[in-house]
Amino acid sequence: MQHVEVLRYTAFADPQAGAHGGNPAGVVLDAAALSDDEMLAIAQRVGYSETAFVTGPDGDRVRVRYFSPAAEVPFCGHATVALAVAIAERQGPGQRVFVTRSGDVVLDTARSAGVVHVAMTSVEPATRPLPDDRLLPLLDLLGLVPDDLAAAHPPLEAFAGNWHPVLVLADADLFHQFRFAPAALADLMRRSGWPATVTVLHPVTPGEYEARNLFPVGRITEDPATGSAAASVGAYLRETGVAVPGDRVVIRQGRHVGRPSVLLVDVPASGGVTVTGGATPIR
Repeated sequence: MQHVEVLRYTAFADPQAGAHGGNPAGVVLDAAALSDDEMLAIAQRVGYSETAFVTGPDGDRVRVRYFSPAAEVPFCGHATVALAVAIAERQGPGQRVFVTRSGDVVLDTARSAGVVHVAMTSVEPATRPLPDDRLLPLLDLLGLVPDDLAAAHPPLEAFAGNWHPVLVLADADLFHQFRFAPAALADLMRRSGWPATVTVLHPVTPGEYEARNLFPVGRITEDPATGSAAASVGAYLRETGVAVPGDRVVIRQGRHVGRPSVLLVDVPASGGVTVTGGATPIR
C-alpha cells in the first residue's frame, strides 16, 4: 500500500483541557485510491475510535467514509468535525456538505481568533420506542432497573446518523458509578442494531447534561465525545418535549475517561440538529 498521510485531531475538547480533552480522530484527506481493506488497516494502525477518509469530491460536496478499528461505521460526528477543521485550515472556512452513508451532513466552519469552529447539522433525525426486549437486557447489563430512569425522560432510540439508545438517570451517584461488562454489552449492541454508542445521561441543570457514551465495540469502553449521539440527544429532547425549538443544550462528556469534552446542541423546530465544537491538532 502506498504511503498515506494521516492527520490526527482531538474534537470537542473542553477549553480548559485543551489537547488533553476531547475525542481523538484520524483524518485522511485523499483516500480515493484506497480499498476498503486498506482503510480498515489504516484505522487499526491509528487506533482511535474512528478515522475519517475523504474518498473524493462530488461536485461542491465531499464524499466521506468512516472506519473504526473493527469495521466501517455509517457516520461519526467527532471525526466529521475533525475533518471539517482540517479542510478549513487548508482551504479556508465556509459551508461544505459531507456525503456519508447516513446521508448529507452540512458543515459550517468559521475562524475566530485563529481558531476554527464547526457547526455540524445532522441528517434528518428520528426517534422510536425502545422495546422491553432491548431495554430490559440493556438495563440488566448496566446493573440498573426501570425505576432508576428519570420520570420525565422516557427511554427511546434516537437517530441522527446512527441509532443510539438514550437512557436518562435521575440519581447522580448511580450515573457516575454504574459498571458494565464490555463484551456482553457489545454483543447486545450488535444484535440491537446500535453501531455506535449507548447514550446515558444525567440532568445537571435545566439545559445541561452530563453524558456517558458506552462504546465497547472499539478499543475503548467509553467514548470521550460523541457528535452523532449529541445530535441524537437533541432529537430525543425535542421529541419528549424537554427541549423546545431555539434551545441550546450543553452536553459535558469524557470526565469518566479523563478527556473532558463539551458539545453544544441547538434544537430547531424541525429538521437536522446542529452540534457545535472544534478540533485541535495532535502533535
